[in-house]
Amino acid sequence: MRFFKRSLIVGILLLTGFAQASEAERPTYKLSLENDLPATLAAGGMFGIGMFLYSRMDTPETLKDKNDLLPWDKPLAGRYSETADKVSDIGSVLAVAPLAIGGIAWYNGNSTGAEFTTFTVMLLQAVGIGNGINVAMRSLEIWPRPYMYAPSTSSGTEAGKEKAEKAKPEAYGSFFSGHATTAFTVATFTDEWFRTTYPNSPYKGIVRVTAYSLAGLESMLRVAAGKHYLTDVIVGALVGTGVSIGILELHRDRNENFSVWAGPGVAGITFRI
Repeated sequence: MRFFKRSLIVGILLLTGFAQASEAERPTYKLSLENDLPATLAAGGMFGIGMFLYSRMDTPETLKDKNDLLPWDKPLAGRYSETADKVSDIGSVLAVAPLAIGGIAWYNGNSTGAEFTTFTVMLLQAVGIGNGINVAMRSLEIWPRPYMYAPSTSSGTEAGKEKAEKAKPEAYGSFFSGHATTAFTVATFTDEWFRTTYPNSPYKGIVRVTAYSLAGLESMLRVAAGKHYLTDVIVGALVGTGVSIGILELHRDRNENFSVWAGPGVAGITFRI
């Protein structure tokens, strides 16, 4: 426990220090046809294909053997908490955080309508691509949700057993967490949108730590709820963060005549004349 506390403190200090180290920078982002046409088509296409595959999920004839789960995920098989499930769903309202930050900055004169539009488009692209990857992967039914293994003889997991008995086909596709993907997408954009509109704010580090901490809490609630395993939320966090960084880098305004960019599902070279 002491090691965990120390690691948490060090992590917070590093995050805070990193945010404050770049105070002089005010990155700018812009929309352009050569970037946004393929990015938007990729977001819409990946989400559409993912949802199509997701809608065609069937209930397997047999439940995957619990021993086939990854070693660190096995202890979570059979877990279910209705309270944690509801709290994690309520936490989804924080998805409006980056839009709220941008809207307030625009209203106060710290930002412009063009900047608000740019960030909104980037956010929608990241959400579309991230969730497209998510639902496509879940449609493969790699392993069932933890509550699907709720035993029939344990009163402590009776609610989980009832939940499993009423489960739809999507309950057989736990990998990977869509909530974690969206949570870390929102965290990344909340952090970057705040740093862009308030480049000299002393609260940049606090906003960063808070945003990612809330994303981590949302992910852990999905584990506590019995909806996902640790692997599911870790991969979801990586996908959400990675796609968001890729979209931001794609739109970052640079002075170079050309730039190479890459992100999950999209890559290329942009030339500027």
